[in-house]
Amino acid sequence: MIVFRYLSRELLVTLSAVSAVLLVIIMSGRFIKYLAQAAQGALDPGVLLMIMGFRLPGFLQLILPLGLFLGILLAYGRLYLDSEMTVLSATGMSQQRLTGYTLLPAALVALLVAWLSLGLAPQGVAQVAQILNQQDALTEFDTLVPGRFQALKNGSRVTYTQSMAEDRSALGGIFISEKRLSRDGDKERGITVLVAESGRQEIQPDGSRYLILENGYRYDGNPGKADYRAIQYKTYGVLLPKPEVSGEISDREAVPTRDLIGSVNPRHQAELQWRLSLPLLVFVVTLLAVPLARVNPRQGRFLKLLPAILLYMAYLALLIAARGALDKGKIPMSLGLWWVHGLFLMIGLALLYWEPLRLKWQSRRAPRELAHG
Repeated sequence: MIVFRYLSRELLVTLSAVSAVLLVIIMSGRFIKYLAQAAQGALDPGVLLMIMGFRLPGFLQLILPLGLFLGILLAYGRLYLDSEMTVLSATGMSQQRLTGYTLLPAALVALLVAWLSLGLAPQGVAQVAQILNQQDALTEFDTLVPGRFQALKNGSRVTYTQSMAEDRSALGGIFISEKRLSRDGDKERGITVLVAESGRQEIQPDGSRYLILENGYRYDGNPGKADYRAIQYKTYGVLLPKPEVSGEISDREAVPTRDLIGSVNPRHQAELQWRLSLPLLVFVVTLLAVPLARVNPRQGRFLKLLPAILLYMAYLALLIAARGALDKGKIPMSLGLWWVHGLFLMIGLALLYWEPLRLKWQSRRAPRELAHG
């Protein structure tokens, strides 16, 4: 029991540290993406933290299996390097017993991943989808920030306002620049610049929104050419485009697990198998990591780290590829993703029992060679 607590503590501490680092890296990259959309006016900056919070379970369900895999490699690799595993082996600690000890904390991780993948992650995705749908209903007027140039439509439209009322009912000191494109959208036909002293939003009966500019000028022409046309106006209406929000969230990811069970939709069945695969992934990578963590103290603890990571990446990539093939009907639903787990389960068992069988074979061969000698 003392050995089990010691191994579990080493494993869980390393798992926590590795998972925290991976989580910070992944969330930083995703936060920068959402922050760029907020800077362009496509997202309200006030919802960024909510989006990241709801996306957290989806990140963790993929990070924890990898964190456990790396945690076993690093924690047990250190024990082999410090010859602690040699001492444990001398007291009767076999690879099979070590694997049994490791599967117990792995079961806790698997339960956590199952809770995330089957419950929290779909709920979080549904909440993010709802927030993004609300952002899609916004217009350029709703996302303007006074004193800052805002680019929309991939930079083809730039809007600026010097001041804005607290209730966003009126603007002051307005500047709008927009590139005029051909009908097919592949050729630039010039630029239009609008300036106005003030403006307000007006909603039409069909739901479209216009920015009504007052007391200003419109300039049309081509940069670098002296063919500009200037028009003075008292009132001018500009259709407000909707910001384009890229959420990269599919509908099936937000479907509750209870609705996936019993569904005849192939995409729903594939999604259910994917969610069930993540907890199963935890047990399989544990069987892979325990024998891969065994290193010679002379070789260093990082000798097998790169091959082990490549093996894990192959496992995850094959799962994702099988999921895509399952969506397209190229793989029978009865076969599903289970064959991928079966393949790497056999690899893990082969790695686990290869070294004991090799040592046993060598021990039997040695007396025969001495007898013949």
